[in-house]
Amino acid sequence: MGERVAVILAAGKGTRMKSDVPKVLHKVAGRAMVDWSVDLARSAGCSRTVVVCSPGQDRLIDYVEATLGPNSIAIQDPPLGTGHAVQAAEEMVGRDGHLVVLYGDTPLIRLEAVEGLFAALEDGAAIGVLGFEAADPGQYGRLIKAADGSLDRIVEAREASADELAVTLCNSGVMAASASDMFGYLSNVTNDNAKGEFYLTDVVGLAHADGRRSAVIECDEADVQGCNDRTQLADTNAAFQVRRRREAMAEGVTLEAPETVYFSYDTELGRDTIVEPNVVFGPGVRIETGATIRAFSHLEGAVVKSGAVIGPYARLRPGADIGEHCRIGNFVEVKNVAMASGAKANHLAYLGDGEVGVGANLGAGTIFCNYDGFNKSRTVVGAGAFVGSNSALIAPVTIGDGAYVGSGSVITDDVDPDALAVARGRQVQKKGWATEFRDSQSKSKSGD
Repeated sequence: MGERVAVILAAGKGTRMKSDVPKVLHKVAGRAMVDWSVDLARSAGCSRTVVVCSPGQDRLIDYVEATLGPNSIAIQDPPLGTGHAVQAAEEMVGRDGHLVVLYGDTPLIRLEAVEGLFAALEDGAAIGVLGFEAADPGQYGRLIKAADGSLDRIVEAREASADELAVTLCNSGVMAASASDMFGYLSNVTNDNAKGEFYLTDVVGLAHADGRRSAVIECDEADVQGCNDRTQLADTNAAFQVRRRREAMAEGVTLEAPETVYFSYDTELGRDTIVEPNVVFGPGVRIETGATIRAFSHLEGAVVKSGAVIGPYARLRPGADIGEHCRIGNFVEVKNVAMASGAKANHLAYLGDGEVGVGANLGAGTIFCNYDGFNKSRTVVGAGAFVGSNSALIAPVTIGDGAYVGSGSVITDDVDPDALAVARGRQVQKKGWATEFRDSQSKSKSGD
């Protein structure tokens, strides 16, 4: 079949988003929408991807070039429709191989849909079009099939007859063809239509007139919903969440209240993981087999190994690496700390920048004091060590294997293995002081 190339249309100004951020850089499940399309192209085996932008979209252009490298941007100037936008990429794409047209604001298209389009080309179709049955066809272009089931033409809603408007099979805009056919047909597209634009959809009619067949590959409507404003962005994110929750449960994950769990695009959950209600997985989370994530926990950039229990009300930040059968309890925050198997921090602690050895126990209120206002330093707690409640470990510092730190200590120096370190003010007791204090206060008030 030859090389596969993707053209991603992203030249729209996105005014309805009412944002200083380019539309396609708004995020769905923690990833910019354009990155969803870039990743889809890569997964489909596209060796090159070109993103079509408008002049002045400097922020988007810089972002795409940082992601895809130089020679990844084509400029559409002025904007004269989708067909014109694809033509803008011709010089960079060339006419070899096969081309798929994607959109920077349609993030949920599945890989199998794109593979279906390329398969249709291998089966002899000139054009493959991704379509869907719409609950409310509205202003979508209609896919009109021939008697043999092939695609006869695509009719824009503004141009459609009453009978054509009754059709519910609609055009997603995503299509594939050989690069030679795509650009060849686009060179013959005119703007003789209600909007005075060059429609990409016209290539289907031109192929039909040329005696060639086009094919429809169908997908779910939720897979191709676009995002033109904040409401549609939220709807798309919600559609992803529904999809991902179902996938997780089908893979052997228990979600006790699925509708309350938020996934990111790359969340990985091993089988027999249990996720309690109101858990948020930010980007970069991997949970291994048999872990438990308890209610109201927030995880991002973290690894949780088999059998560990997180939460409730725990926060794992980037770099948290929680070992097998560890316990991270309520109101514990972990950032850039590796905790070896069996280590525990069961309540009310901040652990930042360091490592905790096998079976170590960190009492309530333990703080890794990792920042001096200028630099971050590391705290190391050895295997089997015990840190008493309300202790502050001033980094850089090492607590040796098996050592004990007395509750309420402020530790500034390393502690030897199996030693006891106590660093707090000595308790002083004055017998009878409280009685004398109360008596003096009572007399003072009675005198008033």
